[in-house]
Amino acid sequence: MRPTSSSTPRAGHGPGIGGFKTDSQVGVALRAGHPVYFVAFRARPEPGQYLAYVTRAEAAFVREVMRRHPAAPNPVITGNCQGGWATLLLAAMNPDLTGPIVVNGAPVAPRAGKVGENPMRYNAGLLGGTWVPMFLSDLGGGIFDGANLVMNFEALNPGRTLFRKYTDLFRDIDKGDKSFLEFEKWWGGFFMLTEPEIRWIVEQLFVGNRLAKNEARIEPGRPVDLKAIRAPIIVFASHGDNITPPQQALNWIVETYADVQEIRIRGQRIVYMVHDQVGHLGIFVSSQIARKEHAEVASTLETIEALAPGLYEMRIEDIEERDGKKIFTVSFAEHGMDDIRALDDGHDDERPFAAVARTSEVQAQIYDAVVRPFVQAAVTETTAELSRALHPKRVERALASSRNPVMAQVAEVAEKLRDTRAKASPDNPFLAAEQLWVDSVEQAIDLCRDTRDMMYELAFYGLWATPLARAFGRTHEAHRTLKSTDELRSLPEVAAALHNIERGGFAEAVIRMLVLLAENRKGVRRDRLERSSRVLTQDEPFKSLGAEHRALIIHEQTLIVAYEPQRAIEALPLLLPDAADRELALRVVRYIPGNADEMSPETMQLLQRFHEVLGQPRFTGDIDHDPLDDTPQPQNTMAAGTSRARTTRAAATPESEA
Repeated sequence: MRPTSSSTPRAGHGPGIGGFKTDSQVGVALRAGHPVYFVAFRARPEPGQYLAYVTRAEAAFVREVMRRHPAAPNPVITGNCQGGWATLLLAAMNPDLTGPIVVNGAPVAPRAGKVGENPMRYNAGLLGGTWVPMFLSDLGGGIFDGANLVMNFEALNPGRTLFRKYTDLFRDIDKGDKSFLEFEKWWGGFFMLTEPEIRWIVEQLFVGNRLAKNEARIEPGRPVDLKAIRAPIIVFASHGDNITPPQQALNWIVETYADVQEIRIRGQRIVYMVHDQVGHLGIFVSSQIARKEHAEVASTLETIEALAPGLYEMRIEDIEERDGKKIFTVSFAEHGMDDIRALDDGHDDERPFAAVARTSEVQAQIYDAVVRPFVQAAVTETTAELSRALHPKRVERALASSRNPVMAQVAEVAEKLRDTRAKASPDNPFLAAEQLWVDSVEQAIDLCRDTRDMMYELAFYGLWATPLARAFGRTHEAHRTLKSTDELRSLPEVAAALHNIERGGFAEAVIRMLVLLAENRKGVRRDRLERSSRVLTQDEPFKSLGAEHRALIIHEQTLIVAYEPQRAIEALPLLLPDAADRELALRVVRYIPGNADEMSPETMQLLQRFHEVLGQPRFTGDIDHDPLDDTPQPQNTMAAGTSRARTTRAAATPESEA
């Protein structure tokens, strides 16, 4: 079984909602029998803690998991919300951690969004930049209170968070009291960060957008380059998420890579999935999502590393029930950058954020030099604790808790009502009137929210989209330098791969033909991927290659197919000089696509081309049994694989890029 590690978000609360919900990624992994490790943090950070220390601790944790399960594949690492970009940091700074990483609802490109739909991104331009969390941290004695982040979240949808969830509770108290208290206990467990931590998050990510621009540094001298990630990445987003819309979860791919060809050159596999309507928290713990999306992702992770490098959209389609269980069809459609760009309305609306970023830097410097010394001198440990105790979100909960003497009387009345109350009949007209009143109040609050958001947006662009502001922020508009298509071909790993186009053996030939088939189909179904994964991981000669060497061969053959597809086919006889090996390789390649009636005409034509090039008669009928089961090892595999090991490893080392 495959170990799984899940990371807490540290978005103002913890230890992460997946830690107590069975309908979550953690619950799905446990039900599937995988060992699960949950990374959590104390409510108060260690004195002098930096984000770099957190990343190092997480890396040490994952390596310990790997040490405890030496026979298992590298663990899957899951990060929700803020834990998502933290997981990307972890993988970028530790390329040896090559197990798949799952990033759910993570704001990696926080400036992105659609005009009229995503107002939260305007906060820095209207409410203040980096100096605000610096000031709040100073008031807290060097500690930033996560209750501020939770308050911002609730302000996004006040009709739901401040009104509707309470009316729903009391209108059906017998159904939701336990789950309500369970959630509120977690939601009210406010976590704290040190001033350097929250400053890095705001400065490098939310205001500066430096992670996507390749300008972020986790500490002096340690830049963060997302291209350094070697682990497969699975990104889950939703159109119904008002915290992290799909643009913020996915646009970093467009800003990081020149095109899909570069993703392939880097040997990277990026799979994304966009839900139609689930909300931010629902991404992590919705029972419907857990039964479908998370369950299918968990089962697919066993085979996802058999995908050829590239960018894919994971599609899950419902089909009929079988034996009382709903069966889903999962496929991976190969996509381009334009498919991600189509989710956005362009990048022109993001240009004013450059002026916000530069202004934020100036304000932070002024605050640090002029105001901060006086604030820090005035704050004591007692006043810092008092500021946290009097935070509106804590006071709100304290007033409704047993710490409030008045609530003792409410508790007595509640006990009496529990035994004596009579539930109203469903056809009671007063229930209908109550429902009408609840809906009306919620709609009125929503109207105020929509008006506020509209004013936010108008004020933001009225202030920061002016010619003067645009000129002021021009120095902060530059995106990372991306290589052109011609430059990509000249990268050392491409040249090394093309140099080996006529070298290799049975393993290289089979993998090359499978990559050609995948390129031809522009996508792959999970059942075919499972057969491919089983052959490449459980059958000889592939099993003895090991995961690392096997991944390098897949990477190299993908580069060969991407740049010289015709030469790749014509060189197959040089990789398979023995007639018996040619026949066996063709049977393996014919077995993986499945039945002939499910193949496209293009796939059939390509298979025929393989037979012609290798001088073998075409097979008739389907091959339902794995040809490598109990089959003697091909003659030229071990020698070819051994002789090419050093060359392939050299080809897999990417050139560093500014």
